[in-house]
Amino acid sequence: MPKIKTKKAMQKRYRITKTGKVMANKTKRRHMMTDRSPKSKRQSRGKLRVEKMHVRAIKFSMPYSQ
Repeated sequence: MPKIKTKKAMQKRYRITKTGKVMANKTKRRHMMTDRSPKSKRQSRGKLRVEKMHVRAIKFSMPYSQ
C-alpha cells in the first residue's frame, strides 16, 4: 500500500503539537509594520490556535505530523 503524501503548503503554515492542537502563525506581519501601533505589533506575535472546524481538514492533509 502506498504512503499518503503530505500537503506541503499545509505543512508550512500549521504545526501540530504533541497533544493534538493545531497552531498557526498570526497574520499581518509581513510588511508596512511602521503604520501599525506598537500594541498591534506586540499582540500579533506568537502562535494562534486554529478553530475546531478547520482542524480535521488540516490533520488529514498532514498524516505523519502527529
